[in-house]
Amino acid sequence: MEIDDYIELYKKVGYIREMRKYVGHAPILTCACGVIIENDKGEILLQKRKDNGCWAIIGGAMEMGETFEETIRRETMEESGLSLGRLDVFQLYSGKDRIIEYSNGDICFGPGIVFITREYEGVMINDPDEVVEHRFFKKTELPDNLNRYDKDIILEWAGRERKT
Repeated sequence: MEIDDYIELYKKVGYIREMRKYVGHAPILTCACGVIIENDKGEILLQKRKDNGCWAIIGGAMEMGETFEETIRRETMEESGLSLGRLDVFQLYSGKDRIIEYSNGDICFGPGIVFITREYEGVMINDPDEVVEHRFFKKTELPDNLNRYDKDIILEWAGRERKT
């Protein structure tokens, strides 16, 4: 197979899903992209994850051949139905705390990038496979059950002064 054939295959079935056929639950290296979406009140959009019932930012793994921006735009559309406008880099994340063990036993090391935006449009939906609900939260009224891997990101956002 040529590289373009692999890219097309991974677009259809997903790179991680395809790799799991060969490595089972063993750790794999991925690249994660997330986004902090703020509304005009300065609130953050969080999604309640279906897999663990915790609140998280929108995000996911990069597919082969994608740019960081393409990844987060795709993930945001899939998970929320929203289209994103201008994206600014919020922060880069790496290190041992980016080792994620999922409830099914899969392990990923997912260093990545988190963007921030106030530009979005569309009708909000919930991806029935991944998301229970989406909701905006004030910095001072964040839910207690933040996703373990997103908690520091969300708290870092809550501690920053809003840029106008």
